[in-house]
Amino acid sequence: MAVDLNQNHFELFGLPARFAVEPAGLEARYRELQREVHPDRFAAAPDAERRMSMQLAARVNEAYQTLKSPLKRAVYILQLRGVDPKFETNTAMPQDFLVQQMELREELERAAGERDLTALERLHTSLARQKRELDALLARRIDAERDYAGAAGLVREFMFLDKLEAEIGAAFERIE
Repeated sequence: MAVDLNQNHFELFGLPARFAVEPAGLEARYRELQREVHPDRFAAAPDAERRMSMQLAARVNEAYQTLKSPLKRAVYILQLRGVDPKFETNTAMPQDFLVQQMELREELERAAGERDLTALERLHTSLARQKRELDALLARRIDAERDYAGAAGLVREFMFLDKLEAEIGAAFERIE
């Protein structure tokens, strides 16, 4: 098996350690790796090989889940670069961002309370645009500028947006 448990996620997938990742290429490489290490291929192998296959398959899945998520990928890159985003202790956020988050949450509460699907959709569309913009900014900070400390602040903002997106999804589910 060519997969090595000691490789980082990018090495495992044969990718440069960059924030910008081509989703189709990532998906294709994931399928290749899964075919290579899938436990079904080792059903008749000795116990040690079967166990190793299960470990490798789990490792490939973990790496894939990390690399396909912009937020998880950014956190992982920061960790590889020795930057601790300090999510638990560093809660400082730009004032305008926090005000915007409060306004968005109020809008979400109002739309959910009124069961207004159009307002929820508008909010979801606006949030998707913000996440795309933040994604591009993260790519620039990490890949071009190598400003990992600055990227850590953007990752914290991304976390807020991800949480809001989940709340919007839950509101849709409650209404529908």
